Amino acid sequence: MTDYNHSEIEKKWQKKWKGDRVFETKEQQGKEKYYCLVMLPYPSGNLHMGHVRNYSIGDVFARFHKMTGKNVLHPMGWDAFGLPAENAAIKNKIHPAKWTKQNIAHMREQLKVLGISYDWNREFATCTPEYYRWNQWFFIKMWERGLIFRKSANVNWCPSCNTVLANEQVSKGLCWRCDSHTQQRDLEQWFIKITDYADELLEGHKQLCGWPEQVLSMQKDWIGKSFGMEIEFAVTGTGKKLKIFTTRPDTLFGATFIVVAPEHKIIDEMKSQITNYNEIAKYVIESGGKSNIERSSCKEKTGIRLEGINALNPAIGEEIPIFTADYVLAGYGTGAIMAVPAHDQRDWEFAKKYNIPVIEVIKSSNSCDGNQSVDKDIYEDKGVLVNSRQFNGIKSSEAFDIISEWVEKQDFGKKIINFKLKDWLISRRRYWGTPIPMIHCKICGTVPVPEKDLPVMLPEDAEFTGEGESPLKSSKTFVNVKCPKCGMDAKRETDTMDTFVDSSWYYARYCDNRNDNAAFDSAKVNYWMPVNQYVGGIEHACMHLIYSRFWYKVMRDLGIVKHGEPFENLLTQGMVTLSGSVMSKSKGNIVSPDEIIEKYGADTARLFTLFAAPPQKQLDWSMEGVEGCWRFINRIWRLFDIVHTKTEFSATEKDKNDILRIMHRTIKKVTVDIEKEFQFNTAISSVMELVNALYTYKYHSNDDGISAEVYKTVILLMTPFTPHLCEEIWDRLGYKEYVSVYPWPSFDESTIKQSSVELPVQINGKLRGKIIVSAEDSEDEVKKIIEKDKKIAVHLKGRQIAKFIYVKGRIVTILLDS
Repeated sequence: MTDYNHSEIEKKWQKKWKGDRVFETKEQQGKEKYYCLVMLPYPSGNLHMGHVRNYSIGDVFARFHKMTGKNVLHPMGWDAFGLPAENAAIKNKIHPAKWTKQNIAHMREQLKVLGISYDWNREFATCTPEYYRWNQWFFIKMWERGLIFRKSANVNWCPSCNTVLANEQVSKGLCWRCDSHTQQRDLEQWFIKITDYADELLEGHKQLCGWPEQVLSMQKDWIGKSFGMEIEFAVTGTGKKLKIFTTRPDTLFGATFIVVAPEHKIIDEMKSQITNYNEIAKYVIESGGKSNIERSSCKEKTGIRLEGINALNPAIGEEIPIFTADYVLAGYGTGAIMAVPAHDQRDWEFAKKYNIPVIEVIKSSNSCDGNQSVDKDIYEDKGVLVNSRQFNGIKSSEAFDIISEWVEKQDFGKKIINFKLKDWLISRRRYWGTPIPMIHCKICGTVPVPEKDLPVMLPEDAEFTGEGESPLKSSKTFVNVKCPKCGMDAKRETDTMDTFVDSSWYYARYCDNRNDNAAFDSAKVNYWMPVNQYVGGIEHACMHLIYSRFWYKVMRDLGIVKHGEPFENLLTQGMVTLSGSVMSKSKGNIVSPDEIIEKYGADTARLFTLFAAPPQKQLDWSMEGVEGCWRFINRIWRLFDIVHTKTEFSATEKDKNDILRIMHRTIKKVTVDIEKEFQFNTAISSVMELVNALYTYKYHSNDDGISAEVYKTVILLMTPFTPHLCEEIWDRLGYKEYVSVYPWPSFDESTIKQSSVELPVQINGKLRGKIIVSAEDSEDEVKKIIEKDKKIAVHLKGRQIAKFIYVKGRIVTILLDS
């Protein structure tokens, strides 16, 4: 057999797969389906090793389930709208569409070289009118259902990207794209009422048994459901009420000050009465330069008292000061909180800094006195109420309901449920995105574009400067339009949609990607959905994965899908690093897939990313590891000749049974590791052991074809990992059909179980003999066999056994009392 020529062989099979449409698929009623999906990539221009790992992981699932007889959908497309294309247009004087199209073409070829089993007939790019037309259709349907609204809001603004960012797109005050410091601005924005589905998004977690607990926990925290009260504090001498939200009404009697967000309307409404208003106004401006995340996570809490006004604690009838502090967010609750420094660390630190009284209202049930405590540390555990008038002595665990009912009867508050989750801000003041299909008319107000006029196309004559308002405003052919209701002159909306809209429903479009009359055919989507296995980064836990779940529920409520959750199982893959650092262009530590594939082949690149670490864990790049995988591929290649070489040795039944036992054990291990455990590295390791067993086996071609059967099994088991190699060997073995569609091997449990096994017996660290036991014998049965063995029993005579350790199938260790 000639040397393994990866370049020639990989091209050969990629061409054959394409020519024979091996991986194209369609609905087959009555046949079990399997929808495997890896998060669609942004067409940045080049694949990196993280891509190779992600798509190889997805391909293992897809190929395995195809071989088990399922009807597999494994598509690929492009998340093609976004800021980088627009930035490239500004920098390089190239239209975003052209830049994107070039990048897609290059990355498509790179993926094909990897031999991923995609159905390329399903491909689409989200930047085409054929796709974003349906973004606009969904927008209008949500508008009709009251899920879309427009309002002036305080938003995150990136001065570098010149666009609005959602809270999730700001990290530590920095833009998620360019790392610039963000600012706070008040702008007219479009929102989707994702909050209407907050409860259902939480309840849906019960169905997601195949999701990582970490992702569910992150989503739960992000949605942030909390039970509490809205309580009104009168602003003394003004007739105004200040509503606060609290989850601890049981501590109401200990509230010694109020804190409002810098954006709270009371500051402007009462500026004539706030004697230090100029100082406050300066602080408000400074706070506007910080993101919400930066404000809430900052350890050093800053604030300023609103001099000239006070609030009245309704429980005790006493005046308390009002402060503004940027750690209170306008978008959470009412934008105002009551502070109870005796029982909250943040409030206590703030109170000590500004010399505010501390009143203890909860004391440990082990303590008997209830005196006011000014300088003591905070107490945050459960206990009994003190300094709370008629409620003294009540357990704090019971006080929530008791005091809540009292507050409601006194008519200065009510119970409410609050969420951290805020409505989804989708407005973006840039060009390369889906135009929002709304028209502003002076007579009719804001009205949707008629469905028959969709898609609203991106204009070709927009100017890209990177400064000022949306580029769409520069196109007069786009902006000026007739009102569809009254026919008078009107203006188009010039905001475009957040690109997370594009990726919130793309999985459904794959099911029917060439439909010109609807977003998709419901029958086709209901055949394929939900996605059986989704693969993607954990960084999308609180953006894409929440948005997609929400969008799917809206589609269900529109009657076009029937399930409630889009993704049945989720695997969040680990990063690819080099010497412990995540690969990135800025760090100059990128390993090019093209170079690895050219030298070692696509199968080697795939095999290394799958073998070097479990899929969920970080993978540190290693050229030694790559070369080791290359050597293993060549070992499999050379086995072809070895297995088919005549030998002078004849196999005994024991020889045959031993190699068959290893084979069946390996089939079981690989099957379970792929299908249930997602441990591809251990699956590959077990095949390596089987290959080693074949190399030490001496009876090839003289054992009734058993070694050939074992080699055939090696090829079948390695097909999801190294498909080109396996197709070539399979062909040389004389099989007519593709190994990619050949049935997955089954294992025989009875063959795996050894009828008997020889066990060494150690007594006090010394080998004293060996016994033959059944593989199924219990510890007590093994003890009886040892006691009957004369050679071993003599070492036990007259001694007490301190420890008896039986490692099933391996060894018996006995420790005797001294």
